[in-house]
Amino acid sequence: MKKRTFILRAISVFTIFLLFSLFIACSKASNHKDNIVGAWKGKVQFKTGAFSEIKNWEFMWVFNSGGTMTESSNYDGVPPTPPAYGIWKKTGEKQYEARYEFYLTHIPAAYEDVVKDGGFSPVGYGVLYEKIILSADGKSYSSSIKLDLFDQAGKQTAFKDEATAEAKRMEFESK
Repeated sequence: MKKRTFILRAISVFTIFLLFSLFIACSKASNHKDNIVGAWKGKVQFKTGAFSEIKNWEFMWVFNSGGTMTESSNYDGVPPTPPAYGIWKKTGEKQYEARYEFYLTHIPAAYEDVVKDGGFSPVGYGVLYEKIILSADGKSYSSSIKLDLFDQAGKQTAFKDEATAEAKRMEFESK
């Protein structure tokens, strides 16, 4: 009886050790090779539409687990606009789609108008559709973007302006 109890305990300890080892290995193996979750920084270039004149546009994206995301750019202050918020989904191996929206604000003619009007008033919104292809190592991606713009009443004013983007995953530098 003691021998059987010893064997059952040894098997239990071995099973717990094996499960713990698998848990550790799986958590370390999730090195982003096929996962867009995280923070990214990159360059965007519109080929068509009103934004095609901007040559130094940079975006930062944060893709959250669960399918939500946030985007901000180095032009969010011209005129002041809040970040874009949206959703993303996986569509294939190393392939994703994102849809995110941002608000547009009015550029006043003079600073006095900002004070008089109480800030930068809303004039519409934009919707970005992004198709993303993750690199083999999961540390960069390339994408195509389409943009629709709408006025304050919801009437579409720009149709599928096209852009491309290249982004790199933000990581801590090893020291």
